[in-house]
Order: sequence, then C-alpha cells, then structure tokens
Amino acid sequence: MHPRPKLFVSRCLGFEACRYNGAVIEDPLVAKLAALCDVVTACPEKETGLGVPRDPVRLARSDGRIRMIQPATGRDHTETMTAFCAAKAAELAGTAPGSARPPAGLPAVDGAVLKSRSPSCGMKDVKVYRSTEPGAMADPGVGLFGAAVLAALGGAPVEDEGRLKNYTIREHFLSCLFTLARFRAVAESGGPRELSEFQARHKLLFLAINQASMRRLGRIAANLEKRPFPAVLSDYRAELGTLFGSPAKPGGIINTALHAFGGFSDRLSPPERKYFLDAVEEYRDERIPASALYALLKAWAVRFEVRYLLDQVFLDPFPKELVEITDSGKGRDR
Repeated sequence: MHPRPKLFVSRCLGFEACRYNGAVIEDPLVAKLAALCDVVTACPEKETGLGVPRDPVRLARSDGRIRMIQPATGRDHTETMTAFCAAKAAELAGTAPGSARPPAGLPAVDGAVLKSRSPSCGMKDVKVYRSTEPGAMADPGVGLFGAAVLAALGGAPVEDEGRLKNYTIREHFLSCLFTLARFRAVAESGGPRELSEFQARHKLLFLAINQASMRRLGRIAANLEKRPFPAVLSDYRAELGTLFGSPAKPGGIINTALHAFGGFSDRLSPPERKYFLDAVEEYRDERIPASALYALLKAWAVRFEVRYLLDQVFLDPFPKELVEITDSGKGRDR
C-alpha cells in the first residue's frame, strides 16, 4: 500500500481555468497524481490580482534586476509577485509564521509539479528578456515563483509537466515523491526501529541510484553514536536529498537488477535465465523501460516466495497506475 504524498501543483494544470487566456491545461499524469496525492494548488498571477483572462506578463532585466512586467499596460508587478512568492514558499516549506513545523526538516509538501515556461511558475527555460524594450532578445531562466519553490523545497522533487513526459525524469520524480512520503510517515510517528525498517526496504532502490549515498544512509540509520532521534532523522532527510539529486543511471539499475536476480536465478530454467539476461541487454540498448525488468523480477520473487525481494521498494516504488504502458525508455539521460 503506497502512501498519499503531499503535492503542490500549479492550479492551471487541470484544477482551474486560470491561464492568461482563460484556459485550463489538462495533463494526464497530473490527473492521475491528483487521485493518489493530497494536492494543494496556487495560481500566482491570479492570486496577485492579475485577473482571468489577463494581458500576458513577461520577465525582463532592468537596473540589474529581473522584473515582471505587463507589456500591454506597462505595469510592473514585480513587488507584488515577489511578496506572494516569499509567503507561499514559506508555507510550502513549513516555515511560515504560526504554522506547525514538520519534523526532521521536512517541507510541508513532498514535491511539486509546476507549469512549464511560465514567467511565474516556470522552473526551467523561461524567457527572460534582456531589457524592457520592445524586440529585446531573451535568455532561458526561471520564473519568479518557480525559483522560490526550488529554494524552499530543497531535496524534494520539483518538475514541470513538460519535463515529466520524459521517462527517466518521470520515474525518478515519482520514486522520490513516494519515498519522501514514506519517510514522512516514519518522521511523524515512527522511531529508530521504523527508520531501520525503512532503510532495509529501500536498500535496493537506493543502491540503484547512488551506492555511496545508500551506505551513508545505512550508517545514519544505524546510529552507532546513540544520538537523539530527531537529529538522526534530520541528517537522514538531508542525505535523502543528496541521494535523489540525480536519477539512477542505466548501469546502476542493471547492477541492482542482476543483484536481485541472483537471489533465485539457480531456481530458473536455462531459457528463463537467458530471457532475463536478454531483457537486460534490451534495457541497456534503450528498447524497453526499467519497469519491464522489475515486472520480471517481481513475478519470479512471487513464484519463489522470496520475501526479501517482495519487501523491496525497488520493485514497486510508486503506484502501478502511474506506470505508462507507452514508455519506451527513449531519450533517457545518461
């Protein structure tokens, strides 16, 4: 049973027709996430009084600062937007005045999905014009609210709906999101034993992503120095952020899959062993996704009742409803 992560989503992604042109953007993945997560939303532009529909705003450099301007009206919305960004980011980080502080340095949400290329919400490839003059050239940058969210949710997954169409980015985002939700449950109501169990269940997932970080997490959870548990949780959460800083590489996934395969390979027939090893090569050549390897491993773990593997999050890191059957593994980052 998977937990329900706390997820922030830009409101225009299926929740309200609040785009500058009065539109709403229906995104299939966001719709699925909405059914599986506790979602909070915001529309920075609407909530700072710009209205719907509205004349578009853009980011432009002026006097050494990036400003949010509305070319059609000549209005400068920078100060209002900056104040909103600071307040909302503090709310998402769990540091807003008067709010209950989450344990272990956790933010109030486990991740965020932002509107791509938006001058407010965009986290990447947002047009930032070199001046406020008509016809000015633009460089890629970050939206005002997007930058605030990235800073507030350090170590938590933040992506936009466009990048989540990439298989590798999507799988890493989902694995991180649901892992942090599982960790939140330990931090909120667990103890040393629950943290050790969490580490044991996630061992292969962590191994596939970053072996050195996996070992550091193991040492933190073991707590041989007998430090106070809140300090252990805080250090563990920080190392989780390091671990999930980069997605698993194909080599790490293959090595971990072969490690799991070794748990029952001697009980398989020669054709079955060959079938799996051929599938590994297909994954290496980007012809099938990693989920195809996980499905084979899980089927054999069930068949042979390999409890250690069945307990591993590696084989089932997020709900199966979020696995796209059209995934090909193409375009993954090496």
